[in-house]
Amino acid sequence: MNIGYLSTIYHTSFILKSPDNKFLDSIGVDLNWTLFPTGPAMMEAFKSGEIDIGYIGLPPVMIGIDKGLKLKCVAGGHVEGTVMISRDSFSSFDDLNNLDNVLKQFEGRNIGTPAQGSIHDVIIRDLIQDRDISIINYPWADFIPSAIQTGEIAAGLGTPALATVASREINSKLIIPPSKLWPYNPSYGIVVREELLNQDPDFIKNFLTEHEAACNFIRNQPHDAAEVAAGELGGIDVEFILETFQISPRYCASLPEEYIRSTLDFVSVLQKLGYMEKKIKKEDVFELKFIQEVHPEPSHYYLPSYVVDPEN
Repeated sequence: MNIGYLSTIYHTSFILKSPDNKFLDSIGVDLNWTLFPTGPAMMEAFKSGEIDIGYIGLPPVMIGIDKGLKLKCVAGGHVEGTVMISRDSFSSFDDLNNLDNVLKQFEGRNIGTPAQGSIHDVIIRDLIQDRDISIINYPWADFIPSAIQTGEIAAGLGTPALATVASREINSKLIIPPSKLWPYNPSYGIVVREELLNQDPDFIKNFLTEHEAACNFIRNQPHDAAEVAAGELGGIDVEFILETFQISPRYCASLPEEYIRSTLDFVSVLQKLGYMEKKIKKEDVFELKFIQEVHPEPSHYYLPSYVVDPEN
């Protein structure tokens, strides 16, 4: 099986692909892992048949389905994985307690985000509406901190790791926290080629069993999980990963109704932005039978005990 993954350090890909653990030993299938810069780039790999499974945000998947790709989301992984950062001189949501007032600060300026069609791009384009704010898309989120430093952009959106990087590299802070940008947004899910649902259902079930175990590992043993991820990534210290884990620590493999509703709320936004045409439905995007068998209990998309809820 060929699996596409992103550089997002809280995805279970870095736990499952590590030779330092035994999560996937029982699967009995050779797995080939390919790194992609963005979700839209991964969709091109699905289109060409290069990958069978992907770790990916749901908006690019819906755009692909709209264009005829036969894909299904079979599990979740994390919610609220988009943050907005800027220089410390700007006021944050915590300062103003009002999203409109935060965004007003950036009128007449540029905001940076990963590729068009990525979940981060879609969220900010929906938020700015008719405001006098320009969006600059970058092939990698890694370019965003230096673009803020040079003044090319005034703010940037990306995964929680962006906030961690920027806090170390430039004088930055979290301007809008994940839960205020788009509550319960499906920052990533496990997506498979539709033909696998019938061709290899046992593999899907077994993979999701280990994916759920890895989600639990990140949520319940964050330091151990950070050590594994650090070993896979190389050049990134454990404290960096722990800090990133805690910015938006809602990890679970389940697909509860909140996750599904939030995903489908993107449909009208994607249509308005011209990214897709059809009014796709729940059954066009999701296949729930595997994860309902693997994870029959209620969702674990709650804050773990080691995290202080920033909203309380």
